[in-house]
Amino acid sequence: MSFGFTLLRRGGRGHKGRLGILHTSHGEIPTPVFMPVGTQATVKAMPPEAVAEIGFRIILANSYHLYLRPGAEIVREAGGLHQFMAWPGAILTDSGGFQVFSLGDLRRVSEEGTAFRSHLDGSSHFFTAEKVMALQAALGADIIMAFDECVALPAAYAEVDAACARSGRWARRSAEAWRTLGGGQALFGIVQGGIYPDLRARSAAELVALDLPGYALGGLSVGEPKDQMYATIEATEPYLPVERPRYLMGVGTPDCLWEGVERGIDMFDCVFPTRVARNGMALTSVGRVIVRDAVYARDMSPLDPGCACRTCRTYTRSYLRHLFKARETLALYLLTYHNLFFLHELMEEIRAAIAEDRFLEAKREFMARYERRGPPLI
Repeated sequence: MSFGFTLLRRGGRGHKGRLGILHTSHGEIPTPVFMPVGTQATVKAMPPEAVAEIGFRIILANSYHLYLRPGAEIVREAGGLHQFMAWPGAILTDSGGFQVFSLGDLRRVSEEGTAFRSHLDGSSHFFTAEKVMALQAALGADIIMAFDECVALPAAYAEVDAACARSGRWARRSAEAWRTLGGGQALFGIVQGGIYPDLRARSAAELVALDLPGYALGGLSVGEPKDQMYATIEATEPYLPVERPRYLMGVGTPDCLWEGVERGIDMFDCVFPTRVARNGMALTSVGRVIVRDAVYARDMSPLDPGCACRTCRTYTRSYLRHLFKARETLALYLLTYHNLFFLHELMEEIRAAIAEDRFLEAKREFMARYERRGPPLI
């Protein structure tokens, strides 16, 4: 595999928004970019060709879940994750650190690694930095993540400090294992440190010393207020190499995409657009629409009159409400398609605004439209 990053534009009037290109063996990806989450080798409710049709060139898959089911060896026998799921674009796999963290009492962390019980059948497993690198090599993703330890926020300084230091040691082991395996995939380190600027600075310095292809900000959007998350990004960004991509993990609401790009972030992922779609929520140019609401029973207008996606061109709010009330699976596909199309178009708008040096104006215009009706963003 091959990987590279070209920085085309760095900042503008009053912001740090960047334009770039990720170069992978499965195509070039313009940044800033939002990556749909395909947890178990599928973006929920979406066939891969539909994700590609929208225009996405990179998705995320989950190492922890694929390790448990179907297993890395089956994926390897299939020719790797791209062949297994028939996805033509690039793939980023996470390390499983966050998923293991979310198991709570089912996990035990030590210096060597993390012991955990499967959420599927209770079976015992053990992840180390080296094992996670071998796992992601078997899956064959273009971009892989170092193994790390995540801490729920709010958390005491001492707890975050200990987890941050351990993540640094695991990152060094991840890098050593990655190089031993040939270094063919692009390894990203994960900056930890909670909301404490000194810990974030230390973590970033340790990772930059490893000279990795990219760097991620982890341990955010795990319970802290958004203003603290934004302040943490601002405090960390100066310590990240200008010429390497920056990835904010697990963040993808429209407001956070604008705010993250404004602070110099290049890559995002989140289950938000697909999860809320399955619950009947559409992201539109005038805010959220809950299509199951009775007010749409006789609404024969498009879901979003300003949207050109397949769902909005073809179906009415009334029909979509009917599908959800009847529990028809087509509802999940149509609303997921729309929400992903909406975020893809949003990233196109953001990139154009940076190129035209009108980022802050475009952000204000978007948020004024998006927040015009309905409750605040979730």
